[in-house]
Amino acid sequence: LTGALGAIAPDAGSKPLVQSTLAYHNRQNFSFPPDHGARVVQMILDAPDLRADWQAELEDVRGGMLGLREQLASELRMRSNSERFDFITRHRGMFSRIGAGPEQVLELRESHGIYMVGDSRINVAGLNSATVPVLAQAILDVGI
Repeated sequence: LTGALGAIAPDAGSKPLVQSTLAYHNRQNFSFPPDHGARVVQMILDAPDLRADWQAELEDVRGGMLGLREQLASELRMRSNSERFDFITRHRGMFSRIGAGPEQVLELRESHGIYMVGDSRINVAGLNSATVPVLAQAILDVGI
């Protein structure tokens, strides 16, 4: 179980006993953490219907990210009249590096409110179809 625990002692003299008991249980929790996360995963993978649901959801997420990559490359192609950003469609996973230098990364942050790590890695999973055109224009505005 996950949650919080509070206690009210019946009198001031009981306070040390209550605190000691709570401290004991807290130590037990951190010394021997619950395995509920692993247990949930095991339940999903062991049950054919739950596993099928999980795989379908995973495929939806994967397909969505591929679609966002395609949309970003298409927006950049249309706005720049160049195919130089088509490499984005060949990347896989949640992240892509867009080839920005440190100054461009800084300008994206300061002028456009677009944050990324210094190596110009963007989080594709953090995009949606409405933010892709904004990102595409910002990328071109800073001269990438």
